[in-house]
Amino acid sequence: MPGPGLLARARLLTAPGLAPAVGRGLAEVTGRPWAAYPADGEPAARAGEPVVYVGDARPTGLPAEGLVWFHSVNAGTDALLAPGPWPAGALLTRTVGRMGERIAQYVLAWVLAECQGVAEFAARHAREEWRREPSELAAGQTALVHGTGRIGSAVAVLLRACGIRTVGVARTLPALPPAGFDRVVTAGGEAEREALGEARWVVAALPLTAATEDFFGAERFGYVRGASFVNVGRGATVDLAALEHALRAGSVRRAVLDVLPSEPAAPGDPCWRLPRTVVTSHSAGITADEDVVTDFAACWAELRAGRRPALTVDLGRGY
Repeated sequence: MPGPGLLARARLLTAPGLAPAVGRGLAEVTGRPWAAYPADGEPAARAGEPVVYVGDARPTGLPAEGLVWFHSVNAGTDALLAPGPWPAGALLTRTVGRMGERIAQYVLAWVLAECQGVAEFAARHAREEWRREPSELAAGQTALVHGTGRIGSAVAVLLRACGIRTVGVARTLPALPPAGFDRVVTAGGEAEREALGEARWVVAALPLTAATEDFFGAERFGYVRGASFVNVGRGATVDLAALEHALRAGSVRRAVLDVLPSEPAAPGDPCWRLPRTVVTSHSAGITADEDVVTDFAACWAELRAGRRPALTVDLGRGY
């Protein structure tokens, strides 16, 4: 973990695609100049020069031993860790910002749209057909949220504010349920299987790791009894063939997919033909420029105080 002395000497570099406003914000936070890298005329870092880098992908051309801190502009870090071992000694932090709030509103919007028959009314409007549709109360029903971290907890808080019973699914049971959850069950246990059968909505808010790839497959979907499925985590946590089977069999009522195993989805991609499914363009929790600066500033302050930032990525877990 870089200490205050090392940070004071570090060169501040950003990915070339970042908005200049982000670079200026980082410079204001650190009191140091910043530069986009790589850029025309930008020299490679000198050997032994400590570097703090802010971006969305590993920089090429920088000496690996010089990278002391990489701050990701994204919440998910699977793409950063996929190329191979992370540079030894380099801190990895991430941007969460107000993503939990944005994703929570996204999930709630689709939950309430389903309860109010928005899709059915839109179809009747297109046919110029006047016909009443029954509505459904969200209060008193159950949402099963896989992932009890910052994002999953934000989703649970907003859903519970509407009277929805919230059950979280985690790798290990916490001493107390995180904010927003009525209870938490262990992934893979009997309690999760029962909750899958009782839920009205199943929300996926999982990071992508070796343990979560194809997490939602035929076995899990086999326990679902008419729930709607919403994925706001990572696309590769879902086996789309198993989801399609569950949709066609009716065990999954509807699906909303903000993320896919392969993005962007081109015209003709099979995902567009999934029954009773809406695919959105990985837009539930878009990171704003101010989110990057705010979270970097929080990490900077903690490092300057000699503390490990709360937004540090556990390289073993992958999040």
